[in-house]
Amino acid sequence: MLITFFRSIVLYIIVLIVMRLMGKREIGQLQPFELAISIMIADLASIPMTDTGVPIFNGIIPILGLLIMHLVISIINLKSSKAREIICGRPSILIYRGKINENNLKRERFTINELEERLRGNNVINLGDVEYAILETSGQVTVIQKPDKRNTIPQDFNIMPEYEGIPYDLVVDGKVMQENLKAIGKDYKWLKKQVEKFNMKPEEALVVTFDGKGQIFCQKKEKGV
Repeated sequence: MLITFFRSIVLYIIVLIVMRLMGKREIGQLQPFELAISIMIADLASIPMTDTGVPIFNGIIPILGLLIMHLVISIINLKSSKAREIICGRPSILIYRGKINENNLKRERFTINELEERLRGNNVINLGDVEYAILETSGQVTVIQKPDKRNTIPQDFNIMPEYEGIPYDLVVDGKVMQENLKAIGKDYKWLKKQVEKFNMKPEEALVVTFDGKGQIFCQKKEKGV
């Protein structure tokens, strides 16, 4: 039992490292070859994890082999557009200039109901509002609405919004983020002074954020939580 426990931990760490080295894609954005490798890695890890009669290296070595294969295919994809097209495929236009492309729907085995479901996933309710719908190689559907149906942006009204930048977490669960303080050119003394305006100390805060406009959001930790 103890051996199985430790084997599971070792294999979990190996699989975690391999998946991190493979990149940060979400599951729904994996290319076919990435999904195939991910499934094979899970299968290879499960055998030595449950069967103590199988040497643990019988699982680790093939997993590392798949990682190397993934890196090789990724490099090939970067270097050759033709190889990328063979390995990953090409995007398919399901709706072109407001008209559904029936041939592409049939080729991709997409039903109208499935297309409508994907559109709703993009916050588009009406088929008639769509100018283009593109089925990406990852399986995601990119939707471009007709010009008169798109959300307005400040540029439409010749308005130039103020620069916002990104918000920085200065305190998370009572821990002061020194690197983020340094990034905005501030120190602990400044932070303490700002947080005291909310009647608390930095160490008592659940979260303190600082945005590009200089605004601070602060919330105190609840006692006993």
